[in-house]
Amino acid sequence: MSESIPRLNRLSAILVQLQSKRLVTASEIAAKHNVSVRTVYRDIRALEDSGVPIVTEEGKGYSIMEGYSLPPIMFSQEEANALITVEQLIGQNSDSSLVQQYCSAVEKLKAVMRFSQREKMELLCDRIQVRPNSTERNSSDLLVRLQSAMVNYQVVEIAYLSLDNKRTEREIEPFALYTTQENWILIAFCRLRSEFRAFRLDRIERMHVSLKCFEPHDLTLQEYIESCRQKYRNSVEEAKNE
Repeated sequence: MSESIPRLNRLSAILVQLQSKRLVTASEIAAKHNVSVRTVYRDIRALEDSGVPIVTEEGKGYSIMEGYSLPPIMFSQEEANALITVEQLIGQNSDSSLVQQYCSAVEKLKAVMRFSQREKMELLCDRIQVRPNSTERNSSDLLVRLQSAMVNYQVVEIAYLSLDNKRTEREIEPFALYTTQENWILIAFCRLRSEFRAFRLDRIERMHVSLKCFEPHDLTLQEYIESCRQKYRNSVEEAKNE
């Protein structure tokens, strides 16, 4: 009986993992729960036998059948504490749209928690303070709209002010986003320059998400980063040889 408890916890955690992504591979499940792939196969069969409609895509992974809903998942106190801590950190983010949407999401999560848990979360919220590194905050409000355009492959029209104060009108194809300590950076294919470029969100003066769509780029973010590193290494080598 003592060995069944960890497995029950793992089966519950696998359900959460399957809900969190469209497709989850057996190796991802094995790595997350520190078990063998063979054990994952047995766990998947156990979930199927219990009535969970798991869809297997041969050679790709697993997903839960669309339309199937699982009972609400209870948060542990530690998970609830983590939510509150991240809420305080997000509150200092440079993009106001992210702050607004995250706080809205956390409010909905609080609504389904037990009363005793909500009390503790309110106490923790009153006892955590995140001090900003800079007096400049919320320098953009475009992040959430750009995220939506990115996942829907929509062309975005922007008026951009470069760091040397040159204004241009561009059509871009959003590809990826990353953040520094102070700013959000958009990586996008620029139709004006016919290449990938980086755009600081706080330098975008005007933005319109068009109804035009673009074909997904056959490139991963890691491949893009590696190509940038290679260009930098080449430029350093050229400078040394001059």
